[in-house]
Amino acid sequence: MNEAKRRFLLNALKLYDLGIIVASFGLATFLLVQADNRVSLHDFVNMRVKLSNIAIFAFALFCCHAIFAMCGLYRSRRLSTRLAESVDALKATSLSTVCLAMVAVLFSVSMITVRFLITFYAISSLAVIASRFVMQYWLAIVRRHGRNLRYMLILGTNSRAIEFARKIEATPERGFQILGFVDEDWPRMEEFNATGYKVCCDYAGLAEYLRRNVVDEVAIYLPLRSFYEHSSQVAALCEQHGMVMRFASDIFGLKTARSRAEDFEGDHHIAAYTGVRDGWPLLVKRILDLAISFTLLVVLAPLFLVVAALIKLTSDGPVFFRQERMGVNKRRFIIYKFRTMIPNAEEMMAQLEDLNEVTGPVFKIMDDPRITSIGKFLRRTSIDELPQLFNILKGDMSLVGPRPLPVRDYQGFNQDWQRRRFTVRPGITCLWQVNGRSAIPFEQWMRLDLQYMDEWSLWLDLKILARTIPAVLRGSGAA
Repeated sequence: MNEAKRRFLLNALKLYDLGIIVASFGLATFLLVQADNRVSLHDFVNMRVKLSNIAIFAFALFCCHAIFAMCGLYRSRRLSTRLAESVDALKATSLSTVCLAMVAVLFSVSMITVRFLITFYAISSLAVIASRFVMQYWLAIVRRHGRNLRYMLILGTNSRAIEFARKIEATPERGFQILGFVDEDWPRMEEFNATGYKVCCDYAGLAEYLRRNVVDEVAIYLPLRSFYEHSSQVAALCEQHGMVMRFASDIFGLKTARSRAEDFEGDHHIAAYTGVRDGWPLLVKRILDLAISFTLLVVLAPLFLVVAALIKLTSDGPVFFRQERMGVNKRRFIIYKFRTMIPNAEEMMAQLEDLNEVTGPVFKIMDDPRITSIGKFLRRTSIDELPQLFNILKGDMSLVGPRPLPVRDYQGFNQDWQRRRFTVRPGITCLWQVNGRSAIPFEQWMRLDLQYMDEWSLWLDLKILARTIPAVLRGSGAA
């Protein structure tokens, strides 16, 4: 399961939990009303609801959602036990019930009585815990069939590293796949070789291995007292790539990565990560992506037909340009654009390398001889980017995010800190887009992407979208 599907299911879970709160509230109200034998089902359904009560309930619902997130119900629970997740669920419903009690006191809501709170707590707790059990059962089936996997490297080949790997392999329902181990040759390596596990690379080759392979997590199991300096270098490398790290405690002094504690089979781990991994803002961002992209596709359908006709009339070849790009954690996807070049433009790139006018590994020529007559107009107005709205619907991209780069450009990267930009969903527009595009040097472009990731908020996305329209109209930096 890719990152887009994971986020979709996480957002669906959040909506489902909100539905549980609403249903529990409604069912508790109905049961208490029925118990009084004074209101019939028909009268209950037809009761008038005041606008003020709706506002109060919406506020309470928002508080409950925040409590669920605070209790960790939306973070990755791969290494948690069912008991631990059930305890967290009970904490969430308990605090939500307390929240409803406080709302009742603050706003003088007479219907929220002690009996109501007990009924609400019982219904919501059972529903939330049952949903988690069902979800874990379903995820276990999916993961046993090789889906929704997380690819992990283990640093070190000592007994603790081997024991951790065996625990992981003994629980395939957790969805981890061990890629192998990283270590140098040492006196007890023969004991490791007898286990049947493989060494993927040594420490010198780790950076190159991370660049060329899909790696989601790195578990560090070196003796940190004697290998502290080396371990910190590896941790910094993983931070540059934006990968999740697992180690005993946060002793590396990382600059941008945040950490969270996780329990697995009685052992305590710290997962370090960069950027925003979950939370309601990401749910809103995805909803906006879907709503805006779908609306634009419907509204702009006539423009799509006109552009397609102009492309076919002015040059041979397909209407759409399809190219493999680098997505989240280097997962590749096919991007869609209106074709602005001659059909064999990709094959001609090698002949034009000497004419490249921008710094870094990217390739750009202001007066590219491969661009068709209509292609110049499409690029200047950024109309050629519009088919990427389909990529947004598919979950490969977002409206706002670092621009997705071709595989050829990625292979030219020579600084690992730049690769952290690939740990979020790429977008149609970003800070680079509204600050000059091709006129910006490559390194500044990369720093703008990391600035966006470190300062991300929904408000920042909205500001970038608002600035994109005048930037497109100006055609600033378009090539």
